[in-house]
Amino acid sequence: MKDCTALCVARTFSFGPLRKMLSEHYTCTTYRDVIHINADPGDVFVFAYGALVAWDTSPEEFKDILDIIKPFELGSFQNHFFDEFTYSATGSSTVRDDHISLTTDAPLEKLALSHGIAQSVKLEEFETSAEKTIEETAKIPLNLAASGKTHLSRRQISKMRGNLFLVTSDINLRYDLLDTPDFFWEYPEVEHAYEMMAKFLDITPRIDILNKKIDVIHELFSMLAQEQYHKHSSTLEWIIILLIAMEIVFFLVHDIFNIF
Repeated sequence: MKDCTALCVARTFSFGPLRKMLSEHYTCTTYRDVIHINADPGDVFVFAYGALVAWDTSPEEFKDILDIIKPFELGSFQNHFFDEFTYSATGSSTVRDDHISLTTDAPLEKLALSHGIAQSVKLEEFETSAEKTIEETAKIPLNLAASGKTHLSRRQISKMRGNLFLVTSDINLRYDLLDTPDFFWEYPEVEHAYEMMAKFLDITPRIDILNKKIDVIHELFSMLAQEQYHKHSSTLEWIIILLIAMEIVFFLVHDIFNIF
C-alpha cells in the first residue's frame, strides 16, 4: 500500500506565477485550475484554492514542493488542514476505511479522486472558521436573554457579518465545492471516481450543515444589527427633540420675555 496525503495550506495561490516556478523544477501538466507535478515516482496535484494532494510522494520530496510553493501562498494558514489515505491499484474503484482502491495507477484517475479530497480539506477550513465564529457568538443569545441587550458595537457586528459573508461566498460562489468541478466536462470518463470520493467524504451533507449553521448566525447578527439601528434611530430622535426644545426655550426667552 502507498500513501496519499492532502493539505490545505492557504486561502488561495498566486496560480500563474506558481505554475511557472514549478515548471522550472518539475515536469508539470496544467488542467483547469490544477497543476499536476510528476514527482517521479509519485504525483502531486496543486489546486488553485490553496490545497495539495500528494500520491506516493516521499516526505522529503513533498517538503521540497511545499518550500517552492510557500512564496506563492495568499493568506497562509499557521496550522494546515490535513487528511491522509492509503491506496493501491487493484483493478476496482472503491474507498473503504480510508483506503482507496484504484482501477489503474494512471494520473487522471488520481486527479479525479484528488478533486474530492481537496474539496474536503478546503471545506475543513470553512468548518473551522464557522466553528470559531459560533464559539465567539455563543454568549450573545445568553446575554440577550438575561439582560435584553448586547455589548457589541455596530462596528464589531459589521465585521463579524462581513466575515460570515466571506465564508458563505467562498463556499457557494468562488470555489467548486457545491458543483461538480468543470474538469469533468473534459474528462467525464473519470467522474465516477470523483463522485465516489465526494460521497465517502460527505461533501454535500457537510456543506448543507455548514450553510445551516451560518444561516442561524446570520439571523442573530441581523437581529443585532436591527437592534443597533433602532438604538441609533432613537438616539437621533432624542437629539432632534432636544434641539427643538432648546429652540423653543430660546424663542420664549428672546422673543416673549425679551431677556436678551
